[in-house]
Amino acid sequence: MPIKRSLLIFVATSLTAGCAVGPDYIQPSPVMPDRYLGQTAIEQRHAKATADFSVWWESFGDPQLTRFVKTAMEQNLDLAQASARVAQTQAGLSAANAALLPSGVINAQGARAYQSVETPLGQVLNSKPNFDRHGNAYDANLGASWELDIFGGLRRGREAALAEYQASEAGVAATRLTVAAQTADIYISIRGLQARLDIVRKQVQTQKDLLATVNLLYSKGLAAELQVQQAEGALAQARASMPILEAGLDTAMNALDVMLGKPPGTYRAELANAVAIPAPPQIASSGSPGELLRRRPDLIVAERRLAASNARIGMAIAEYYPKLSLSGLLGSTTSVSAGKLFTSGASQTTGALGLRWRLFDFGRINAEIALAKGQEAEALAAYQLAVLRATEDVENTFSALVKREDQASILAQGVDALSRARGASFAAYQKGVVSLIEVLQADDNLLRASDMQIQAQTESARTAVATFRALGGGWQSDYPETIARQ
Repeated sequence: MPIKRSLLIFVATSLTAGCAVGPDYIQPSPVMPDRYLGQTAIEQRHAKATADFSVWWESFGDPQLTRFVKTAMEQNLDLAQASARVAQTQAGLSAANAALLPSGVINAQGARAYQSVETPLGQVLNSKPNFDRHGNAYDANLGASWELDIFGGLRRGREAALAEYQASEAGVAATRLTVAAQTADIYISIRGLQARLDIVRKQVQTQKDLLATVNLLYSKGLAAELQVQQAEGALAQARASMPILEAGLDTAMNALDVMLGKPPGTYRAELANAVAIPAPPQIASSGSPGELLRRRPDLIVAERRLAASNARIGMAIAEYYPKLSLSGLLGSTTSVSAGKLFTSGASQTTGALGLRWRLFDFGRINAEIALAKGQEAEALAAYQLAVLRATEDVENTFSALVKREDQASILAQGVDALSRARGASFAAYQKGVVSLIEVLQADDNLLRASDMQIQAQTESARTAVATFRALGGGWQSDYPETIARQ
């Protein structure tokens, strides 16, 4: 009795102590600056609308863009895969939780046997009077077992499973942000390509009108054949840029269809009518670099995977120690008839305390611990690198957004001036003051400047999308606090 009491006290003390071998996880605290380098410039921008980070795509003021982003959230297949991964890690967490609890099993069977008299046993039994070669057996048992997590290996496994589950949840948020940003980026690219094609078409028409004027003058003997050839060459050059832009537009439209989870060509009719390129909204509050640790879901993924790798060190260290388990059986068995089951004479019970210890396997355990520590070091470096790249993304997008908008503003002034210059040169050509070469040069300068202006407008809108993505899109995480409450 004293031995049993001591064993019970030992088991109860071990289970209630709550200790677990291996290092406890401490969330890294990277050193971050108080403000971004380009934060002041980005907050001083002027825009028609102010961005709401939770639905930043609506701040561009384009209903079709908003509709496409919402459709992508519902239909995108990358997002469907990320959601499926959450279900997988949730199942792993459930399994880790179940490993901490007792397990039970019920077994029952009934059997009827016919004894051979040609075997040694059969010959002996057959020599007895009234030997019945038929035999029956019935049994029903309830068994239970429980691995006592004295050294915390199973609890460390649960920590790792919980961190992986939370990483997969943050992965869904990261995928949603990526899907929204890519959808918006492709849509803006489509509108930019359509605007560039519109400029080329206008230029082609202008060159056609110029060629018609030169042909008219040539027919009256007022222009040389060289001037006709020059006008024809300029028209061909303008037309030559259209196939490249059209191919790019087809590619972008196909990419948008795939983002929306549909075959290429599904939404092409809705995009046929060109509209203005969406204007980037004002980013009133970009937060601080330290807030990126909670605003960027990809950083949460990296941090949770670091936590999981830390817990796996404890799982490996726990293999140094013995594993104790309790098991028991309560049942009934009889060879007379099924009616005798569960009677006092047919009852049977068993209780056992099991021990498993990898006593002569420490070399392999050392290797497993070294592997776990190496994986944890890799995860830590991956997290630190992800933080650096996240701040780099923000700084780059801030700078690009401001500079692209400055470029678009400067080019708009240049297009206005070149447009007036082209009109003046054509009028002078008609009066014979300047040559056709000057008119063609004015056309070429205007075409290039207009195309550059549209590209700058497109890139500034795309950079605004990249900025929202770099800032985390308004998503917030409470995982560190959640872990603290476990």
